[in-house]
Amino acid sequence: MNSLGFNKDPASTTVVVAMSGGVDSSVTAGLLKKEGYNVVGITLQLYSSNNSAKKGSCCSGLDIYDARRVAQKLDIPHYVFNYEKTFKSDVIDYFIKSYENGETPIPCVKCNETVKFRDLMNFAKKLDADCMATGHYIRRKGEIKDAHMYRAEDKSKDQSYFLFATTQNQLDYLRFPLGEISKAETRKIAEDLSLNSNDKKKRKEKCISTEKNYKKIIKKNKKKGEIIDLSGNVLSSHDGIQNFTVGQRRGLGISNDDPLYVIDIIKDKNQIIVGDKKDLLGSSLLLGDLNFIMPEYDLSKNIVEIPCSAKIRSLSEPKKGKLIKQSTSYSFEFDEPAEAITRGQACVLYDNDRVLGGGIIKQKLN
Repeated sequence: MNSLGFNKDPASTTVVVAMSGGVDSSVTAGLLKKEGYNVVGITLQLYSSNNSAKKGSCCSGLDIYDARRVAQKLDIPHYVFNYEKTFKSDVIDYFIKSYENGETPIPCVKCNETVKFRDLMNFAKKLDADCMATGHYIRRKGEIKDAHMYRAEDKSKDQSYFLFATTQNQLDYLRFPLGEISKAETRKIAEDLSLNSNDKKKRKEKCISTEKNYKKIIKKNKKKGEIIDLSGNVLSSHDGIQNFTVGQRRGLGISNDDPLYVIDIIKDKNQIIVGDKKDLLGSSLLLGDLNFIMPEYDLSKNIVEIPCSAKIRSLSEPKKGKLIKQSTSYSFEFDEPAEAITRGQACVLYDNDRVLGGGIIKQKLN
């Protein structure tokens, strides 16, 4: 059995690698090529090459050039596909609508779920590839079928929070060669393989989720409203709910003896509610847009309780609690209160390091 889990030699195993032009995907392709696999590189163009506003963005012209250069260095086939329209409909439109609804969306989750996994994998299968590999820092364990997902060995680079929407079928087809190594090791491998993509560590990848870019996208939808406290007193005004997120302290434009934080965003009334830091605490939340990769649990029952941990922000550590199913509704209840439960963010479920799936936060319950 080869290193990717197939009962054949690497030369007879075709692997499609999603190449962004960065060090991680470049090293992924380089490692697989070095092991003797039949590697095919694919890069997505998500922005028009002549759109200067998108210069330096993820999957822009510069990234495509870098990916093509790496593919030439490795002597592997390389394809570029224009997915600009799909990216707009599946990611940007979702992103704008979510902000207009008073949520704080995660475009990376939607991009991985749709464009990068669904669409790329469909193409990989048309090529009769045995699997698809990416440069994500995540671990996959198990056989060809019913594989499990685990947090990366390098927890500082773990990307499981952004990959909870990966379906079981997708996970079975995917491979993540970097999941067991650190970012420093990845850069060293890039240097050893003379890929020259190591320099990209100094160039931060931009996305629509960066403050500068997302405000450009949604600035035309501004609508003035009130900033109120928990008692309903009007403290100030705002230029649009899309400029705020739960837990935000800066930029409120309110003079107060104690710091004030955004506690909630009320779309229907176009109001921002502020309060003390203690008011950010919550013990439970309602989940939607669910995806589970834990086939051993029977979720067909009307009432299900699963002890596990949940992560509600990408940089936080999972907090213990339990997933609760009542009829068709799913919620998560924390053992100890969590801070800044935010609509639109992901709630990712874990059993120690194993990823069980998760959903999008629809509401803070209490």
